[in-house]
Amino acid sequence: MDDQLMADVQTTSPAPQTVQGTAAPTLPPLLLGTYTPKIDSKGRLALPAKLRSQLGPGLIMARGQERCVYLLPQAEFRRIAMQIQRTSLGDKAARDYLRVFLSGAVDQEPDKQGRVLVPQMLRDYANLGTDVVVIGVGTRAEIWNSKAWEEYLAAQEQGYADMADDVLPAVGF
Repeated sequence: MDDQLMADVQTTSPAPQTVQGTAAPTLPPLLLGTYTPKIDSKGRLALPAKLRSQLGPGLIMARGQERCVYLLPQAEFRRIAMQIQRTSLGDKAARDYLRVFLSGAVDQEPDKQGRVLVPQMLRDYANLGTDVVVIGVGTRAEIWNSKAWEEYLAAQEQGYADMADDVLPAVGF
């Protein structure tokens, strides 16, 4: 990793916080919920206030899986990109993923009304029209075409119960 990139990571990484006398890393925001804002005729999306405060003053939009758009706080985006880059030189799949992921990523800063421009490239990728759904998914949010989200959620409903047996024991729930 070059010195400038390492310096950028060090200056943008959250500082450790002291918890009962021990240094612990700052946890990223926990993005939750389902919201139904609209995309206006200029391609702007009014971010839900709660998500806006958690995403911070600047955020990254990128191609997501299943044809959605990821919204990531800058620090989380850097963490993901760096993690992929660590493996990408020797792993063709990681190189390919990194190329697609980073080439479709844009940094955005909400305007005074809390709106961000969703670039045409990302609107086309996720088939985003006026009606969208924004969901919180832990360390990121996702923007979905409303109809695609409804179909995805309906298709996952039975599997959701079945997946619990596999996923929840792994997290000690």
